[in-house]
Amino acid sequence: MAGDAVAGDELDSLARSAASGDELALNQLLSRARPRVLAVCSRMLLYREDAEEACQDALLQVAENIAAFRGRSKFTTWLYAVATNSARMTLRLHCRRRQKELYAETTVEAADPRTTSVIAGTRLDLLDALDRLGSEKADLVPPLVLRDLCGLSYKEVADHLSLPIGTIKARIHDARQEMRLLLGQRATGGSVARRPR
Repeated sequence: MAGDAVAGDELDSLARSAASGDELALNQLLSRARPRVLAVCSRMLLYREDAEEACQDALLQVAENIAAFRGRSKFTTWLYAVATNSARMTLRLHCRRRQKELYAETTVEAADPRTTSVIAGTRLDLLDALDRLGSEKADLVPPLVLRDLCGLSYKEVADHLSLPIGTIKARIHDARQEMRLLLGQRATGGSVARRPR
């Protein structure tokens, strides 16, 4: 844990230098951030090649947008968000590509759901539910992603988001309940009544 904090502080320092135009700092930042980004992408994507592709896209996003990093929050918080978004986009792209391939291979108008990947389907459902949750209650998504998809401890999530650990636990609890409802809607194909607040 202490090593992670030191590594995070080092990344913050490199990110600030890279944001001010230091090319060497940017190269070091990308090199040191790569294992974290790949780990996030690997948790969300089934195949190593897809995770590598998403990782590369995420690092490219970091390089292109590093000048916008002002150091008001931890670099790793932004990094996890970029990595998660990149993995989501990669998964969507591959699912769309696979659906087109299935359509081209058959004479029916739509792909037979029995021939599509159950794992890819459930991952896409998860990403769609995260998108909906983000549009309705954006503050619940970062803690949930950092805890359940990135595997950080509650304390690490609290440190990354600069929030009290009690707030983090409450948001993760609420996010999990919302995700159950959203995923339940997808499974039944209908709407699920929400509990009154």
